[in-house]
Amino acid sequence: MKKYIDLHVHSTASDGSFPPAEVVRQAKAGGLTAMALTDHDTVDGLAEAVAAGAREGVEVIPGVEISARCPGGTMHILGLFVDYHNGLLDARLAVLKQARIDRNPQIIAKLNALNIPITMARVEEISGGGQVGRPHIARALMEGGYVKSIQQAFDTFLRMGGKAYVSKFRFPPDQALTMIREAKGIPVLAHPFTLNLGSALALKNRLIELKGLGLAGVEVYYSEHTPEQEALYLKLARELDLLVTGGSDFHGLNKPEITLGSMPSQKKLTYELVEALKAWRRREFQLSD
Repeated sequence: MKKYIDLHVHSTASDGSFPPAEVVRQAKAGGLTAMALTDHDTVDGLAEAVAAGAREGVEVIPGVEISARCPGGTMHILGLFVDYHNGLLDARLAVLKQARIDRNPQIIAKLNALNIPITMARVEEISGGGQVGRPHIARALMEGGYVKSIQQAFDTFLRMGGKAYVSKFRFPPDQALTMIREAKGIPVLAHPFTLNLGSALALKNRLIELKGLGLAGVEVYYSEHTPEQEALYLKLARELDLLVTGGSDFHGLNKPEITLGSMPSQKKLTYELVEALKAWRRREFQLSD
């Protein structure tokens, strides 16, 4: 019997719509054996998720998703199996959390200047008490009738180049990779297409560069990957001896089109991938079972 997994999941600790324990409950209901909670720039939801996993019989892999600098595109690096009690990791993530806190009122101010009177207070209510991020602002825009969908909110206002876009601080890739490794985590490049590289060769060269800086894996299976992208990423992972991972990028109501553990390539997301990750981590960090 196949054991299915999801290694890219978000909760209200960042920009998901469900608390960590509820995400784990949904993973159990969806038939998943294991899931990684990978909230943006924070490990705040991991203790709750791990405790819920113990109750529900779901293996919860402690993770994080770190935004790194990427001229011309977006680079997100997943850290899987991080030691979330690592004080140094938490201190560095605090820098990113503060950058997000500083950016949100600037976005609201830009929207207000466009005669869109949404408030920071309402956006914080929508966040449910976790980190406030652009998806929460998008939901406020949709609630107010200024857009018809979260995607339209990003396309019109919140993405790079949008009418209310505000950049934020990001660590360079080498520092993001080091942060994860120092916490004994496995650094994985998420959804490679967002790097906006123009060719397979350019992506291969970037992966070679990132591997030299400490990258260990590539998110091959992802809810938005085309079959062609999936095939390319798998080919490059094998050529470059990088680990293969995958996940839905579940955000709950903030990405209603994505269901936890359900995506076109879900049948390829089996527990064997987790076993390979664990074996790599044991070897790399000389850990005992």
